[in-house]
Amino acid sequence: MADVDSFRTEIRAWLAANCPPTCQGKSNVLPDMVWGGRRQTWPHPDAKLWFDRLVEKGFTVPTWPKAYGGAGISPAENKVLQEEMARIGTRSMLFNFGIGMLAPALMEFASEDQKRLHLNRTARGEIRWCQGYSEPGAGSDLASLRTSAVRDGDDYVINGQKIWTSDANVSDWIFCLVRTDPEAPKHLGISFLLFDMESPGVSTSPIELISGSSPFCQTFFDNVRVPVTQRVHTENRGWDVAKALLNHERTMLADGGRGSAAGAARKSLLQVARQAMGASEGRLPDAAMREELVQWEMDRLCYEATLKRTMDAAKAGKGMGPEGSMFKLYLSEMNQRGADLRQRIAGHEALVWTGDDCPADERQITREWLYGKASTILGGTSEIQLNIISKRVLGLPGD
Repeated sequence: MADVDSFRTEIRAWLAANCPPTCQGKSNVLPDMVWGGRRQTWPHPDAKLWFDRLVEKGFTVPTWPKAYGGAGISPAENKVLQEEMARIGTRSMLFNFGIGMLAPALMEFASEDQKRLHLNRTARGEIRWCQGYSEPGAGSDLASLRTSAVRDGDDYVINGQKIWTSDANVSDWIFCLVRTDPEAPKHLGISFLLFDMESPGVSTSPIELISGSSPFCQTFFDNVRVPVTQRVHTENRGWDVAKALLNHERTMLADGGRGSAAGAARKSLLQVARQAMGASEGRLPDAAMREELVQWEMDRLCYEATLKRTMDAAKAGKGMGPEGSMFKLYLSEMNQRGADLRQRIAGHEALVWTGDDCPADERQITREWLYGKASTILGGTSEIQLNIISKRVLGLPGD
């Protein structure tokens, strides 16, 4: 306990000396999230200054080893760090798929040279990663993928297509599953590659959803040359890496990422209800609505408490494991239920779409309700999560 107390004293002094006043409190200048990469922009010079100081200290990924760009602190020390940042109203902003999904897999499977190169660049926010997994005809049955990688000297030549590649059009690098042995059983002929999205032959095309916008893209590979040195793990054993990464993806989704600008600006269900019912204070007049709101809020609090307990227990190991499917399933369906409830509460105000006389928060309710329909599909459908839970958590027999 004495070591943790001394660490808290040290962190308080460091924050006082290094965090600009403009980056503290409710009205700070920090972006809600920093994805990093070549296209990163900053709303204020102090936000960039604070980010650079976090990078220098290793506090963008504090529990990573120092050799890979982290601070090398323990989970207990990291908890203190987060508490002290919250106390002054600041945070470490960096978040991307490289941190939440790829990095844990690299730490398990990559060579030392690959770790030092890619993890350090990710920790410094120099790379924004996207995930090249799903293909037309290979979504839930991911191992049926057909994107090919043919060995040609010291390179692989990649041809094929990926779909639902989140943020591919604004990402710098991709971690990608390719088929290197078309004759092997489908799980045994796959390799895991890392390559630059500006490589010749890579192109992307955004997919517009019913909500009016989308992070999803189609990604095409036309004779893309990737050095063999950028393959992670053994040739044809990429499925080992892919499975580990999917566990980390579900853990990341279960944790809800680190929020978003839209999420931060969203009115709470209670605020929407008060506005819709003209009840600025006191008890809501609709008893049935009060019951629904309380039940959803209780479910949210119970979920967050259970997730925190489970993640704290998992920090000593390599991740959450198949329990991540349970949390991902529950959160995605709870969020859908919340979006439905928000829209019902708002009534006709949740049916708006465009117009200068239409408040942005009302348009947001409509678009989030529509986009929320994807939450039980992205990151593995609810049906897939139920299969994983039945087999790997409950131990039930397969078909």
